Amino acid sequence: MKQFEVRQKKDTRSGFGDALFELGRENEKVVGLCADLTGSLKMGAFKKEFPDRFFQTGIAEANMIGMAAGMATAGLIPFTGTFANFSTGRVYDQIRQSVAYSDKNVKICASHSGLTLGEDGATHQILEDIAMMRAMPNMTVINTCDYTQTFLATKAIADFSGPVYLRFGRPSVPDFSPNEFEIGKGILLSEGADVAIIATGHMVWEALKAAEQLEQQGYTADVINIHTIKPIDEDIVLNSAAKCGCVVTAEEHVLNGGLGEAVASVLSRNKPVPVEMIGVNDSFGESGKPMELLEKYGLSAADILKATLKAIERRKA
Repeated sequence: MKQFEVRQKKDTRSGFGDALFELGRENEKVVGLCADLTGSLKMGAFKKEFPDRFFQTGIAEANMIGMAAGMATAGLIPFTGTFANFSTGRVYDQIRQSVAYSDKNVKICASHSGLTLGEDGATHQILEDIAMMRAMPNMTVINTCDYTQTFLATKAIADFSGPVYLRFGRPSVPDFSPNEFEIGKGILLSEGADVAIIATGHMVWEALKAAEQLEQQGYTADVINIHTIKPIDEDIVLNSAAKCGCVVTAEEHVLNGGLGEAVASVLSRNKPVPVEMIGVNDSFGESGKPMELLEKYGLSAADILKATLKAIERRKA
């Protein structure tokens, strides 16, 4: 049973930019900081409307995080914006020491994540960022799947007290999320009985396609969107696993430290069932078109379908 409606394609980063602009009008404490990528992060409207609350730091991401931490200390709500690689890997020490350690109310907003960044290649296609941020004490980690969810998540984290890592992407993708968002609560998009497909980010759409293909083989699947990877919604994971008896996870990230391991940890402690994981297997990316890269690295709907059939067979064994 489907519980979603497909709308036109949009890029997730525009969801961030549009929501930030609205937040600027709604809350004078919201400020924006960007490391020389205003256009790429869709922060231009905020910059034009609120020039006194926008800070262009240049290619100085470490300074940007330090500035944001200071602004949070003064009671402001800073949203930093740059590519995911520069939002995490380049500034890990500053995030750890100046933001997470003292639980500062900084929103680290990261575009151009994962393989679907595309032609910019491995140096920009960070696939380790969720693991890095998930391991950070006090950090909430959110990975959105489409325009609507990114818009709603951006609005939600402004009202949330504490550091947040918000991860989204570059390409235009189908927009299908329901008009609801709660930090830490997964969303059941399609209901079935034979396997639970738990996906995050751009892989949610691939999971939905895989579930349709699975029906042609006589099986049905729960498809769950886990947008908040930390704290993960244990209830929705355990309930679906108990009903279906096996689980497949799908993420545009390395398998080490990502969604799959987070789900496996929940299940191993509470409800051990067969688990198959779709993700990048201990590898960097490369230059290419987004969908071609997903196929090459085993992250397509067809790959999820194979994993579901394997998980079902393991359940039967």
